[in-house]
Amino acid sequence: MIPRVLLCGLLVLSVRSATAAAAAPDPAYVASLERARAERVERLTRPDGWLSLVGLHFLAPGANTVGTAADNQIVLTSGPAHLGTVMLDESGRATITLNPAADARVNGRQLLSVPLDETGAYGPTVVTCGSVTLFLIERGGRKALRVRDSESPRRKHFAGIDYFPIDPSWRVEATWVPFEPARRIAIRNILGQESPALIPGKAVFEHDGQKLELLPLVESADEPLFFVIADATSGEETYEAARFVYADPPRNGKLVLDFNQAVNPPCAFTPFATCPLPPKENRLPVAVRAGEKKYRGAHD
Repeated sequence: MIPRVLLCGLLVLSVRSATAAAAAPDPAYVASLERARAERVERLTRPDGWLSLVGLHFLAPGANTVGTAADNQIVLTSGPAHLGTVMLDESGRATITLNPAADARVNGRQLLSVPLDETGAYGPTVVTCGSVTLFLIERGGRKALRVRDSESPRRKHFAGIDYFPIDPSWRVEATWVPFEPARRIAIRNILGQESPALIPGKAVFEHDGQKLELLPLVESADEPLFFVIADATSGEETYEAARFVYADPPRNGKLVLDFNQAVNPPCAFTPFATCPLPPKENRLPVAVRAGEKKYRGAHD
């Protein structure tokens, strides 16, 4: 006869083993996450990835001289002493006139003066000089030069990404509740600027018996739903501003939210990104210990 104490111990061990087996992630699912994470690192670290950002310079009306010399209105961290001058007119149109001695290229061609187009037929107008590239963006109704350097120290000294253990319980099926009509709310970015966002509905789900809701932002009709979230780990275990979660559009009133694929925004890696902050509805009262942890590398 098996002693009662030993029998109880075997039963507890059996229950724990069964629970662990039930909670173990599917190997195919783990493999898919690992592929996605490897692709993300590749995108971050490529020469024109987020780690290459070295500047975000808002333009003043009129002439804006650009270069590494201290007498420029816009002082770059690398590149020629005097790259050229960007003229911003009253209509918001920007034109760059390059210093011939800088030996710069505009979309691969030697040009001395050209309008800076944000969204041309072939993409934005890109000025290249050595390892440095710059182009025009608009944020909060203001025009700015975004500057990249493929030799950026952040890119060269990338510390890698840390993750929480994969937790299948944080891959949840949510109910889609459409808004008729879609709502518009103001979304603030990390610079304090606000812009309107279209909210077509909300995702409603449960985790550990608690009902939770999230609002997605719509970037374009052919893009996944985009959720900007914060939770009880924000500022401690995860990046303080936000994390991003993407999901395929709902089908038959359902969608899958996989928090194991929650990622840090670009501003977790560089101070020169302009990331959106979560609306108050997306500040979850629970700790989402899934996906990416706080970046441990240099930021500023």
